[in-house]
Amino acid sequence: MNLLEINDLASGYEGVQILWGVNLRLEKGKLTTLVGSNGVGKTTLLSTAMGLLRPWQGNVTFAGQDVTHLSAHARAQAGMVLVPEGRQLFTEMTVYENLEMGAFSRRSQATFKQNLEKVFDLFPRLKERFRQKAGTLSGGEQQMVAVARGLMAEPEVLILDELSLGLSPLLALTLFESLTRLKKTGLTMLLVEQNVSMALAVSDYAYVLAEGRVHLEGPARDLLKNDEVRRTYLGI
Repeated sequence: MNLLEINDLASGYEGVQILWGVNLRLEKGKLTTLVGSNGVGKTTLLSTAMGLLRPWQGNVTFAGQDVTHLSAHARAQAGMVLVPEGRQLFTEMTVYENLEMGAFSRRSQATFKQNLEKVFDLFPRLKERFRQKAGTLSGGEQQMVAVARGLMAEPEVLILDELSLGLSPLLALTLFESLTRLKKTGLTMLLVEQNVSMALAVSDYAYVLAEGRVHLEGPARDLLKNDEVRRTYLGI
């Protein structure tokens, strides 16, 4: 069963078309990754899927319902949650307060304590620093807060934009390990990531975006072995 479907999507900014007829499917309970070079339209695709940008053509279906014309807020309430590139934390607020901001929906408020324990179990470091201002944390810790805040919303699908951007290899590995743990819980995820080898290694299915179009798709492990992907994105 596909939880999220993007059909024949075209989109852009101020008359400049970025996406051309993109089709993408997220199978329920699976981790799907979207890779591609800078400037090919990955963030544009996420913005359009989340309702932050209006599509020029095509539609977005979530849990069997057409959400193309719903606001970003309505999509978030329905269970589509984005962890944005650059974290976008409330830096003057504590870790705990940032996590509180994630639990905005009625259903997530009802399970706040349980979800808090889950994210502290996933990221023990945040439990140690829950009274600390988010702006004083390291880059890796801030990314943990961003992911944890997304999880506090109790998402049906968690969309992560550039999870490892700017992080050391060790911290990136820690975050990718957390994705593997989340995948075992049955959470549906879409990962947009420039660390292609690591993203493909942890994902079930993958899409390669090039010049605003889906260039390749298939099981992630198959794409990891694909000569074109290895040559273009892995340099081997």
